[in-house]
Amino acid sequence: MNETKAAQDRIDAIRSSGSYQQAHLDKDFMGRTELRPIRLQLELMKPELIQTELGVDSTIVVFGGTRIIEKPDAEEKLERAKQALAAQPDDSSRQRDVRIAENILKKCHYYDEAREFARIVSSQCQIDHRCDYVIVTGGGPGIMEAANRGAYDVNAKSIGLNITLPFEQEPNSYISPELCFEFKYFAIRKMHFLMRAKAMVAFPGGYGTMDELFETLTLIQTQRMDPIPVILFGRDYWKSLVNFDVFVEEGTISPQDVDLIQYAETAQEVWDIVADFYQHHPQPKLPRGH
Repeated sequence: MNETKAAQDRIDAIRSSGSYQQAHLDKDFMGRTELRPIRLQLELMKPELIQTELGVDSTIVVFGGTRIIEKPDAEEKLERAKQALAAQPDDSSRQRDVRIAENILKKCHYYDEAREFARIVSSQCQIDHRCDYVIVTGGGPGIMEAANRGAYDVNAKSIGLNITLPFEQEPNSYISPELCFEFKYFAIRKMHFLMRAKAMVAFPGGYGTMDELFETLTLIQTQRMDPIPVILFGRDYWKSLVNFDVFVEEGTISPQDVDLIQYAETAQEVWDIVADFYQHHPQPKLPRGH
């Protein structure tokens, strides 16, 4: 091997070495445990900078279950469960599947109401090239899809904050592409949900919805964030799931802490609660006098 070829081989080896890559381009380096503080900082900064550049001044957070779907899909799911049960009518797990599918079908109107609420908010607040009260969701299916879809219906922007999970997590297709973010860290994602939030609306959901709800209530209760309307959609669902009055009777929260929560049954009722809050609360008013 001549010296020129040997020299080139040595240069190629250097260029292919991880140590030669610029630090921010080296995925193995950026993925090191010691670099976690940097990754946390970047994950906080990137969505913040993009939202600022796109003029997102304020948001309304919508949470809810991924399993609450449109009525035709729920009807199809129930029919499949019934067919499976018919094949083995004594199977207790298949009996449970039918009961669950029936309950999901009963909740389909929540999908429609989440979509309608997002339509109302987005059509009234995203005018004159402003981005006030932008709908923000976790970016997934179900209620989140419905809320992003409502904004999409009126050609308005909406935000999706997806999270990397062990199973595949695709963003729903109705999120504004330039405002769809994927997070590695739940903690930073939680911060972005509330950094611009002017209200939080929780539709029926599971662990994730409960997590975000109680996180928000705790921050307001401890005065680590300014009060915002926290609205639980579907009184019967929430009352059957959580007895907030028991917290008071057991002495674990103050009686006034229950007043941090309001209930609504329609999209318009939610919007009226938000509007009333900012008419009577010493916070920034609704945009353009709404």
